Amino acid sequence: MVALQQAEMRMVRWICGIKLNDRFPSKELRERLGIDDIALVLQQNRLRLYGHVTRPRGRPKRTWREVVKEDCLARKLNKEDAVEHSKWRKLIKDVR
Repeated sequence: MVALQQAEMRMVRWICGIKLNDRFPSKELRERLGIDDIALVLQQNRLRLYGHVTRPRGRPKRTWREVVKEDCLARKLNKEDAVEHSKWRKLIKDVR
């Protein structure tokens, strides 16, 4: 995290055209650009994701693999058919 903050401040100083020797406080430079501290932004993003994950209720959504498996069963297709590209294309187009 420290390396990330150092890299962030290096970029902030570069954008402001200020050298490290000029000795401006980091907070003042961030205020000039109207940006928040990177640690704060990361924390907000983590908490936003946490809130999103805790809200859904009920049964988990189906996976892509489950949906494809059901589609194959409905159209009576199997894995071996999918190996040959031209045959597979013909099978999935013919079944309507």
